[in-house]
This record gives sequence, structure tokens and C-alpha cells, in this order.
Amino acid sequence: MKDQLEALILQMHKSGILYTEAVREFKKRFILTVLQDNKGNQCKTARQLGMHRNTLSRTIAELNLDVRTLRPGTRRPPRSARPASYDKRAAR
Repeated sequence: MKDQLEALILQMHKSGILYTEAVREFKKRFILTVLQDNKGNQCKTARQLGMHRNTLSRTIAELNLDVRTLRPGTRRPPRSARPASYDKRAAR
């Protein structure tokens, strides 16, 4: 793996990619890979990356990553949009 990384770095250097661009792209790919592995769960991802969840959230925002595509299924609608029969209190 070390040889592959060194070859990639050499290729990036020769093609004129700036350090900041390389670091940004690495962060994007690395975080997206771990997020995909955790189905978009930021708490689990942050734990595996060894960072605080807030730091991960801020980094995701800085990198303009869309994590909604990684989450399976749909979210529950807000209370204001739920029908009365959906509310647990109405069932009691």
C-alpha cells in the first residue's frame, strides 16, 4: 500500500496538483468512504475516524459533502406535517 501511495503522490506532483487541493480531495474521499460504510451515520463515522462529531460535521460542511444520499430510507416528517392519527398521543 505504501508503494501505491508513493506512486499516487508522485503522479499528483507531476501533474501539478497543489498541496491544498490534494489534501482537500483526500479528506473528501476518506470521509465519504467511512460515511458510506456507516450508512451516513456521523456519530459512528466520527468515532471510527478518531474525531469529535462536531468536527466531522464542520468538515463535511466545509467540503460541501451531501450526506443525505448516503442515508437509507426516508426520515419521519416533522410533527407539524404529521396527520393526527400518526401522533402517539392521539392513539392513547
